[in-house]
This record gives sequence, C-alpha cells and structure tokens, in this order.
Amino acid sequence: MTKETLIIGQTLAFDGDPFQDGIGVAQHNARGGVLIEAGLITATGTADDLRRAHPEATVTDYGDALILPGFVDAHAHFPQTAMIASWGKRLIDWLNGYTFPEEMRFEDPAYAAEIAKTYFDLTLSNGTTTTTSFCTIHPESVDAYFAEAQSRGLRAIAGKTCMDRNAPDGLTDTAQSAYDDSKRLLMKWHGQDRLIYAITPRFSPTSTREQLTALGSLWAEHPDCPMQTHLSEQSEEIAWVHDLFPEARDYLDTYETAGLIGPGALFGHAIHLTDRERARLKETDASLIHCPTSNTFIGSGLFDMDGLMRDGHTIGLATDTGGGSSFSMLRTMAAAYEVAQLRGRALHPAELMWLATAGSAKALRLQDKIGTLAPGFEADLVVLDLASTPAIAQRAQRAKTIWEAVFPTIMMGDDRAIRDVRICGRSIAG
Repeated sequence: MTKETLIIGQTLAFDGDPFQDGIGVAQHNARGGVLIEAGLITATGTADDLRRAHPEATVTDYGDALILPGFVDAHAHFPQTAMIASWGKRLIDWLNGYTFPEEMRFEDPAYAAEIAKTYFDLTLSNGTTTTTSFCTIHPESVDAYFAEAQSRGLRAIAGKTCMDRNAPDGLTDTAQSAYDDSKRLLMKWHGQDRLIYAITPRFSPTSTREQLTALGSLWAEHPDCPMQTHLSEQSEEIAWVHDLFPEARDYLDTYETAGLIGPGALFGHAIHLTDRERARLKETDASLIHCPTSNTFIGSGLFDMDGLMRDGHTIGLATDTGGGSSFSMLRTMAAAYEVAQLRGRALHPAELMWLATAGSAKALRLQDKIGTLAPGFEADLVVLDLASTPAIAQRAQRAKTIWEAVFPTIMMGDDRAIRDVRICGRSIAG
C-alpha cells in the first residue's frame, strides 16, 4: 500500500475559466491542503479536515506559501537554451544569425543531452512542470529531450522540427524523410510514461507544400498527437508566406490545405490574424499559444488576448525560449499583463495564473490530467513564496486580498519565489 502525503499551505484552484466565468471560479484557501497518493491528488480541502481524515499521512507544512498546479509552458525551443537573450534583429535575421547555427550542433547526441539536462534544470527551478518543445531536425535532439524528461518522471511534449527549404545545409530534410523520421520517433516515444509526441513543421516558410502535406497525412494517421507550428508572428514573415504560397488565401490556409488544422493544433504567436483566420481557428477548435516575452523581445507585435478570449478561442501561455527572454512563467505572466495593458485590457491575477496552469493545460488537451488542484489529477505542483525578495515582501505585507498578495510575485518574481516543486507528488528537492 502506498503512503499518503499531505502538503499544507495556502491553496489556489480553479473550477472554471475566469475569462468566461469571472474570477469567482478561483478557490483560495488560506490554510488548505493537498493529499497525494501514488502520484495523484486524492483530496483537497482545509488542512485541519485533511489531517483529521488522514492521520497516518506524511505531512509537509509550507506555512504561508501558496500551493498551485505546476506551471505549463505550451511552446518552447529547448535547443535554443544556450543562445537565449541573443542581441537584436528581427525574426528572420535572428533565425539565420543565431538559431540555425546553434541548432546545427544537435546532430551530436552528447551535446543534445547536455542541453536537455540544462533545459530541464532551468524549467524546474522556475516551477514549470510540463513543457512543450520544438526540437531540431535531428532525431538525436528528440531522443535527448524525451530521455531526460523520462528520467525525471515529467510530462513532456516535443517533436522533430521539419524543414525542407530556406534553411542551411545540415538543417534540412525532405518531405519523405520528415514523414519517416517523425513516424519512427512517434512510435518510439508517444505514450511512453508521460511523454507525448507532437508533429512539428517549423513554419510554412521552411516547408514545401509537399512536406506540409506529408505531415498532414501523418497527423491524420495519429490524431491523438498534437501538431505544433508557428503562425503570423511578424509582418515580414506573413509577406514571405504570401510570396511562397501565392495561391493561399492567407497564412493559415497554407496549413489548412495540408490538413494541419483542427483540435490538437497548437499555433504559436498568432498575432497578425485576418478575420477569416480568426473565424477558422475558432471553428476548428485549434489552440493559440501566446508568447509575450518573445513577441516583445523580437518586436513582433501585441497579441489580442482580450478580443480572442471574448470570441471564445482556446489560448495557452508560453515562454518561447530562446526567442522568449526568460525560462520563468512568472515573468511570462508579467509580460502577458504588460502586452494586454498596451491593448487597453488589465488582466486580473486570477486570469494570469489560470493561463499558466489550467489554461495552458486546456490548450494542450491535457485539462483532465494536469493544471488543476482536484482529485484524480496528476500531482505536479509548485509552491510559491509570496515574500521571496525584500521588494516583494514589503508590497505583499500590505495586501488585503489574496490577489494583492499574489500580483507582486507575478510582476517581480523569479526562481527565488519557487519554494518547492513536486513531480507526481515527489519533491524535486529530495
């Protein structure tokens, strides 16, 4: 019989979507608890009630720290870990100047394994328990990412990035090899432990019609896998797509005609959408992934969180490292707040926390497994110190509500705010 673990502190959970249902769906317990057994949450409630009902449980008391579901990063590039915060340039120059030269190195399994280890060290230290990553065109990069995630017991999503044009020699495949390599890797990793394979064309400018169609065929054969790519990140990129696909109605149409749209599709950025694209994305139940630190760092534009949420789109939140400038989902929430402010909408702390947990889980179609403090969910958790620095502590000390206490950590917090992280209930601190 497995031993029960009870962790105690402040707890914050959501029983709905605060964008659609209001912030009242957030359930805060100033002295709450989470009961864990065999890697799953088995009960939540007040600390006193859970102690009485489970007197044999091993107890960890975090005091005033806040217990949340672990953060869920819905779009990242683990191979760009070593080149994060590279100076300047727009998207296409940045890819050619920094990204592609770094990704060339992932043909070496030892290098890929080294960066994968560093990447997960950094994400876990920032409270992120689920990551969704593009790899490189090299199968070795996929193997490194999944092997490292599996060794740590993580839920992780990734796929081989496919490109058959407009990339350097050594970083291109073909339509057929992209299909074959992706299928082999899918069969090897998808569904192993907590791992999920994502079919991954980088974006339309680096894939021919033939490659996009081949990957659409693979997705049709394995519809339980997600499909991840990029959409409408920068104006120059959109013009490039129009030149490469003159027959297409718009950027989204390049994916749509290849069968790369529908439930499980994850479109990173989606900033400069046409009315047709917005309507079609909603109609097909695709997910849009907001990458605010990347969008500001590379100068891409301002995501329309308010308008898209009012229209009922499914939206996740992501760091987009290394185009994004931080591994921290706290910093990512802060950037999402700032971007929304520039569009005239002040996102509530409840909305930001939901985006980084249950919202991103929903975007990944994992809303029944992660992102929520409720019985039956996987016990991936983060524990936040709401007074982690002198600046945050003096502000939080004056808080009259939980949101006034949480918001300074969202806006000013970093890895120092991460008191503990639990993967399937097990503290990574030992």
